[in-house]
Amino acid sequence: MGRKLLEQKSRIDPEQRYTPREALELLKDLEGAKFDESVEAHVHLNVDPRRADQMVRGTLMLPNGTGKTRRVAVFAEGEKAREAEEAGADVVGSDDLAARIKDENFMDFDVAVATPDQMRAVGQLGPVLGPRGLMPNPKSGTVTQDVGRAIEEIKRGKIEYRVDRYGIIHGVIGKKSFDLDSLVENYYALREELQRARPAPVKGRYFKSVALSTTMGPSVKVDPAVERD
Repeated sequence: MGRKLLEQKSRIDPEQRYTPREALELLKDLEGAKFDESVEAHVHLNVDPRRADQMVRGTLMLPNGTGKTRRVAVFAEGEKAREAEEAGADVVGSDDLAARIKDENFMDFDVAVATPDQMRAVGQLGPVLGPRGLMPNPKSGTVTQDVGRAIEEIKRGKIEYRVDRYGIIHGVIGKKSFDLDSLVENYYALREELQRARPAPVKGRYFKSVALSTTMGPSVKVDPAVERD
C-alpha cells in the first residue's frame, strides 16, 4: 500500500458510519491523484441475484451527470443512422460495425445502442459484448427506434445499474471536481432509484451497507439508513 493511500486511510474512522454528505466531503478533502477521479458508490442490497424476482437493474438519469464523456456506438441503417449521427453518436454502422468488433476487436466505445431490426447483426456479438456489459438491451433503453433520444440521454449522464452476483450495485455518481451539493444530489438520486426498484419478495432491511470511494482512494463507510442529510 502506497504512502499516500496510508495517509488517506488514517483520516477515516473505519468504525464510523458517516452520513453521505460527511463521506463525500471527506473524500473531496483527501489529497488525490493527478487526474480528476470518479466518485463511486457501492451499495450492498439484501437480494439474491440468483432469483429472477430479485434481480435489481435499470437506468437512471443523474441530475448532475457523471462528468464522464461516454463514446456511443450505434447499430442502425438509413434514416436512423443519419439520426444517430446528428445526435452525436461516435460511430454508426450495421454489419460493417459488427464485423469490425468481431474481426478487428474494435471496442472504442462505452455504450452500444441498436434499432430493433439491427439485433440480427448484434446478436452474433453476444460473446464479445456480453461479458463487457455492452450488449444492447430493451430494458436499459439501448434497443430502441428513438436512437436520437437514447444518445442524448447517455451523453447527458444516463447510467445503467445492475446488481452483481454478490448483490452489490457499483455506480459512478460524479467526479471529485464536482461541488459537494452536486455529488450529494447524485448519490440520493441513485439511492431513491434503488429504493423504487426494490423487489417485492425482499423482506426486512433492504440496504445492507454502503461505501463511497474515489478511483484511486480509500472507501468510506456510509450509514445506509440515512435517506437525506
